[in-house]
Amino acid sequence: MAIPCPHFISSAKAAMEAGLLIPSSPSSSVSVILSQDDLKKIAAYKAVEYVESGMVLGLGTGSTAKHAVARIGELIRQGKLKNIIGIPTSTITHEQAVSLGIPLSDLDSHPVIDLAIDGADEVDPYLNLVKGRGGSLLREKMVESACKKFVCIVDESKLVNYLGGSGLAMPVEVIRFCWKFTAGRLQNLFEESGCVAKLRTSGEKGEPYVTDNGNYIVDLYFKKSIGDLRVASDAILNIAGVVEHGMFLDMATTVIVAGELGLTVKSK
Repeated sequence: MAIPCPHFISSAKAAMEAGLLIPSSPSSSVSVILSQDDLKKIAAYKAVEYVESGMVLGLGTGSTAKHAVARIGELIRQGKLKNIIGIPTSTITHEQAVSLGIPLSDLDSHPVIDLAIDGADEVDPYLNLVKGRGGSLLREKMVESACKKFVCIVDESKLVNYLGGSGLAMPVEVIRFCWKFTAGRLQNLFEESGCVAKLRTSGEKGEPYVTDNGNYIVDLYFKKSIGDLRVASDAILNIAGVVEHGMFLDMATTVIVAGELGLTVKSK
């Protein structure tokens, strides 16, 4: 089910709270040029409307999720949200939440999460996601698989016809041991889709990127669809050396998409 909001002014609460519209703005304010980060912020603030006092929250990672975490911290300071417990999905999010005074815990203490809010790198028409281009896919999947409701927040540039359709990375977290061997097996697995597997690097020296879990990431790039996602998922996970992949299948219960013409809320 999709609930379109024709203009941001018709969903003004999130936009005003994000500081992108003022209460007295006339309807002509929809002509204001919004950046991609503005769109992310509006989607994030809309998602936080799902948060209620007393919830255990999964706190996502990335450029969109950081706006949601900041908003939750703001509402806690204002006394509008109480008895919140956050479960962060990365070291970066943990540090942000601590700086905002959000009480934190972990899955050992709270194995059931009421609501998770996180971004995505791709969203297909069936609300399947690609996540992990920021490197936090394993912890994100652990947290978001334990939640009753998972609200995904994106700007419209993240919409694709099929996963991998953006031509950008579909990440796979692998152990360091013989990573080249693992990358080769991954590439061969999707040879018919024109797959190219590349080790993710960082820094000026191009050192291997290391996840919060001490692993490497092999990014897969596809020239065409990989077909049945469940079959692809099982095949990847059956390769020894693979820890987890960035396909989040049938996990998002709601996706909030911010575009130049407004917000669209898609729910299962």
